[in-house]
Amino acid sequence: MSSPPPAAAASPSSELTKSKKKKIKSKDAATAAAVDPPSLAEAEAKTDGYLIKPQSLVPSLDTSTWPLLLKNYDRLNVRTGHYTPLPSGHSPLKRPIAEYLRYGVINLDKPSNPSSHEVVAWIKRLLRVDKTGHSGTLDPKVTGNLIVCVDRATRLVKSQQGAGKEYVCVARFHAAVPDTARVARALEALTGAVFQRPPLISAVKRQLRVRTIYESKLLEHDADRHLAVFWISCEAGTYVRTLCVHLGLLLGVGAHMQELRRVRSGILGEQDNMVTMHDVMDARWAMDNYNDETYLRRIVMPLEVLLTSYKRLVVKDSAVNAICYGAKLMIPGLLRFENDIDVGEEVVLMTTKGEAIAIGIAEMTTAVMATCDHGAVAKIKRVVMDRDTYPRKWGLGPVALKKKKMVAEGLLDKHGKPNEKTPAEWIRNVALPTGGDAMIASIAAAPEEAKVKAEQDVVATEEVKEKKKKKKHKDEEDAADEGRKRKIEDDDASASVPVKKIKVEESAEEVEGEKSEKKKKKKKDKGEQGSGDAEVKEEKADISDGEKVGSEKKKKKKKSKEGGDVVDPESAANGDGVEAEKSEKKKEKKKKKSRDTEEA
Repeated sequence: MSSPPPAAAASPSSELTKSKKKKIKSKDAATAAAVDPPSLAEAEAKTDGYLIKPQSLVPSLDTSTWPLLLKNYDRLNVRTGHYTPLPSGHSPLKRPIAEYLRYGVINLDKPSNPSSHEVVAWIKRLLRVDKTGHSGTLDPKVTGNLIVCVDRATRLVKSQQGAGKEYVCVARFHAAVPDTARVARALEALTGAVFQRPPLISAVKRQLRVRTIYESKLLEHDADRHLAVFWISCEAGTYVRTLCVHLGLLLGVGAHMQELRRVRSGILGEQDNMVTMHDVMDARWAMDNYNDETYLRRIVMPLEVLLTSYKRLVVKDSAVNAICYGAKLMIPGLLRFENDIDVGEEVVLMTTKGEAIAIGIAEMTTAVMATCDHGAVAKIKRVVMDRDTYPRKWGLGPVALKKKKMVAEGLLDKHGKPNEKTPAEWIRNVALPTGGDAMIASIAAAPEEAKVKAEQDVVATEEVKEKKKKKKHKDEEDAADEGRKRKIEDDDASASVPVKKIKVEESAEEVEGEKSEKKKKKKKDKGEQGSGDAEVKEEKADISDGEKVGSEKKKKKKKSKEGGDVVDPESAANGDGVEAEKSEKKKEKKKKKSRDTEEA
């Protein structure tokens, strides 16, 4: 049989036709897919897990796990959601380590024997910060909870010192007390308001004071060893040592404090991230040697931990720096607020990142905040945040810009207050938000006659004000002159003789005048021998008469001044003549004395 012929080799033309056919088929499939799109089920299967389906309900946001002040953020009442977030500031848990330490708080387990101030000084040295403070002094032998505030957190020290405290105490009785129920009843009797005097070893003044014991509980009683262990919740400033003495008095056996430990101070207790001094030292060592800040972040907590019990007000970023400079929080700067806020209640002002800005005192209730569109929400009690952490957003309005321009031109002083160059319009008018003045705007809007009248009224009011100022100035000058005159008259009156004495002197002058005339006649009869003596006596009498007349005239002048009358020119001339005579007589006396001395 003959074998079949071998297969012919495939030609290159056949290969080209095959590739062309494949391309045509793929194009046909694409056009068919474009005409007939895949079903919705096929599309969902392909994009499973990536497709966001439309929903009729908004999904609820669970903020119960958010940290610190942002916890349950979605439950706050929303006033507005329109604000511009600023990149300044940091979330409390994500601050840089240097800033994290400056805004930090440590819940320290104080060791026995060193004082609270020593422990705080050691932490200050370890953390290398400027300031540290604590939440309330513990005696050297007392252990337990001591809140140490670092740097900026020291602004919260006073609020923590006034917070309630909890203690566990071991009391030793001076004699056996077999009945445990009796000890429990005595401890229960010491709840409520209690009189206390500080113990002898205390550093404060031993003055009787009232302290409140909120709750007490007997934990254990050992009758054989005369010991009792109890827990109390009390007001800040309570002396547990004194309480143990009172417990012994109630039981009739006497008692004293054996041991004491503080288990809670304010909002932080033993279970709330309490650390020891060794933990602080180890964290510092890890930071210095390995540059590992995780241990420091573990032992130091943000200061916002201490403020979680306060009611919150969320503030716009643009209002933060103004509050740091002491401004009140106004309604336009409020974003969210909590329920059941009362006027006078302490609240915490916070940013949208969860940072504490300040502690404030509410000036509106929750209902007013929800309904009012203007006014002050809260005034500031204590600012916590540093100034200029957020940018300044005030002084950018039309009035503020106009004021800055006037300060630059010298029309206002450097503090923005009027000076001698300030225009009268600026002093007189209230500036409008548009940049104009209220009075100028009203005059421009009025008709021409009204404009003229308004301008005349303005000029008249200015003239009246100037006249009033001049009158006040004159009245002040007159009052000053009258005060000076009265002082001078009082001095003269104290030196002058009273009115009753003047009348007595006038009667005495008449008698002396008659006597002098009789003496003159007698001396003339005697002769020339006694002429010299008579002349001397006459001169003396004349001098005394002149002095009396001058004093009388002075008194009359004073009376006329007091009565507001004008002094006669004749009396003034007579007074001048008398004074001239006096001066001449004094000169003659001096001459006679000098002659007598020369003759002697």
